[in-house]
Amino acid sequence: MNDLHATRLTLLAGDSDARTEMERAIAVSESSACAHVFTRTMYDEARATAAASAPESRLAGLAFTSKDLFDVAGQPTPAGSAVLAHAPAAQADSLAVARLRAAGGVLTGRTNMTEFAFSGVGVNPHHGTPANVSDTATPRIPGGSSSGAAISVASGAAFIGLGSDTGGSIRIPAALNGIVGFKNTARLTPADGALPLSTTLDTVCAMTRSVRDAITAHEILSARQVTPGSVPLSAYRLAVVKNIFLDDVEPVVATAFERTLATLRATGVHIQEIALPELADLQTINATGGFSAAESYAWHRLLLERSGAGYDPRVAQRILRGAGMKAHEYIDLVHARRDWITRVEKALAPFDAVLSPTVPITAPSIASVEPGAERDDAFFRVNALLLRNPSIINMLDGCAISLPCHVAGELPVGLMLWHAAMHDDAVLAMALQAERALQK
Repeated sequence: MNDLHATRLTLLAGDSDARTEMERAIAVSESSACAHVFTRTMYDEARATAAASAPESRLAGLAFTSKDLFDVAGQPTPAGSAVLAHAPAAQADSLAVARLRAAGGVLTGRTNMTEFAFSGVGVNPHHGTPANVSDTATPRIPGGSSSGAAISVASGAAFIGLGSDTGGSIRIPAALNGIVGFKNTARLTPADGALPLSTTLDTVCAMTRSVRDAITAHEILSARQVTPGSVPLSAYRLAVVKNIFLDDVEPVVATAFERTLATLRATGVHIQEIALPELADLQTINATGGFSAAESYAWHRLLLERSGAGYDPRVAQRILRGAGMKAHEYIDLVHARRDWITRVEKALAPFDAVLSPTVPITAPSIASVEPGAERDDAFFRVNALLLRNPSIINMLDGCAISLPCHVAGELPVGLMLWHAAMHDDAVLAMALQAERALQK
């Protein structure tokens, strides 16, 4: 499939138009590939907006989708739940949706997600679970929590899938579906009009079909210009963290990752294996439940009292863990995180970026983790594996991008390039070149 950049060039050349491209996107959206992807569609409005769009605009009247936790004017914001299905309509678009629309993007629908964004698996008992596009024989999980957003991009229904990333919710589904997901430094993109999971860790960001599209989406969402530079890959010094990130890696992921490292080394890039002993501290730091449990419970506690029976039990279980955190434990957590970030940033200072598998596994079947108490153990095991690597970068307040590194015949595998806060432009510059090297 063409990415946004290539499609926009066809529009500027007069070889296609936004109306035609919108009909293509809607046709895919209505196909079996997008079963359970949308919680609400806006096709008539999208057709009219596309027909009146200007090809000179940055998004040229092309389709984007929005995760169900972003406000859209005139609609409730259920965040993948049943308990908020009839909540009051939003008075205005979230700032992220508004910025994409102002850039010429056309919203085609709200996308399904893990209820209240609290899981990396992507299963939803209320709206069904969209199936990964990579395997038509075995329905596989999409990854979460931005599950529908990922499938909308991977299937061809949209060029940008707006989502959020609290512990990997953009990068996990990007990796499992073979697309690009960029999690910027959280402070760079405003979360106004987005229902929160963790106000400390939430990041507004997007999935796309290419790194150059990821740069465009980030520039629009952050209202800033990326300066990627022109340094060749051979000038970079990259690290591979041996501990934690490479634990329990499936053979197909290990093969793809080692092949990728060999490809990058062949370009002349310097890659050094390092240990990062600070990672061992995270279990102690988060022993009382972490930010997501405490901050989500603060938001949900009254709603849980009124409508707890309507929650996904797996989500409610994780939220309720925050009920037991004491004020001093939360304050200790804030201080411990700040100290941990300082120590990790110092350890990573000699390197331009770090390489790791985005997640250590490929997408398991939906049947193995679908709702049901008898599958809870399998669900939570998969969820922990999917969140492990990407959530470290959220705890670091860092930035990271996942790009495909598998080859034909393999299930999708993601390569994650990452670093500490405000290294966004450098990470994107390296990702552009790594993407080119991997596609040769």
